Amino acid sequence: MTVRERVIASLEHRQPDRTPYHVGFTEPSRTAMAAWYGDTRFEEKLGNCLLTLGTEPDGAWREVRPDVWADQFGVEWDRSIDRDIGNVVNRLVTPGTLASYRFPEPAEPSRWSRHRELIAAAGDRYVVTNLGFSLFERAWTLAGMETVLAAMIEEPAFVHALLDRILAYNLAIIDRACAFPIDAMMFGDDWGQQRGLIMGPALWREFIGPRVRAMYGAVKKAGKKVFIHSCGKVDGLFAELADAGLDCFNPFQPEVIDVAAAKRAHGERLSFYGGISTQRTLPYGSVDEVRAEVRRLLEVVGRDGGLIASPAHAIPRDAKPANIAAMIEELQSQ
Repeated sequence: MTVRERVIASLEHRQPDRTPYHVGFTEPSRTAMAAWYGDTRFEEKLGNCLLTLGTEPDGAWREVRPDVWADQFGVEWDRSIDRDIGNVVNRLVTPGTLASYRFPEPAEPSRWSRHRELIAAAGDRYVVTNLGFSLFERAWTLAGMETVLAAMIEEPAFVHALLDRILAYNLAIIDRACAFPIDAMMFGDDWGQQRGLIMGPALWREFIGPRVRAMYGAVKKAGKKVFIHSCGKVDGLFAELADAGLDCFNPFQPEVIDVAAAKRAHGERLSFYGGISTQRTLPYGSVDEVRAEVRRLLEVVGRDGGLIASPAHAIPRDAKPANIAAMIEELQSQ
């Protein structure tokens, strides 16, 4: 089977000849592994199964002050410590300014100018267009985390209006992305922390759920698969997400989700992407423990398809290079 055929089989809950896998890195871990392998182009040789396309226009990021970068929405991110994402340091939207705030233009040609070229060069990889910070995350980056959470109780009309504007923008992006010959759309939207949903299930169902259904429905109408990246303990939503049209859940954190139990309970309807511990095993485990965890994931969760094996997140800076290399060897040697 080709890499793409393995992904398709897995998402269709059929047993591929080998479980597809994808390994992503933060900048510090990428630098560490380039030194480990003595090869700055080591990622090209990993055998990763996904080609991920973005939706940002040219010039989406600009450094406005030392180590502070503004994105296409005007949100400013301090990257003095976290070089990959950063911390939001401004606030653009309030109840009084929402109506006048201008969203970026979804039809900006540079968003899409290289899509056909990149898709043509994808080889046998499975092509996914990613829309990160897609709903709740976009709301709090614009208006502030505390403001959004408090307003869900004290000023719900503001949160609904903000999320509706984000949804309209997202649907326009989805419509354009799905016009290309991609395989799936992935949405990034962290709803969880280590013990459950940040906003709780009732507020998730009021504010997030209906808009998730609209976005997933638009992707399914276009004949594409739906992926979601949502960190934390959000497995209580799996049935509802499947009902909404979700095909594949990421990052599938074994620290907060029993991955074997999730496969038993939801494996007929959902596939999973992740499952290798980035909070415990890769930074603190031994090489033997890493190998055992990867083999167990492949054997238990990967049985009968339904798995893209992966670290539960882009590998952080504290993961040991020897452990990362052992994980890669186990994935490659299936």
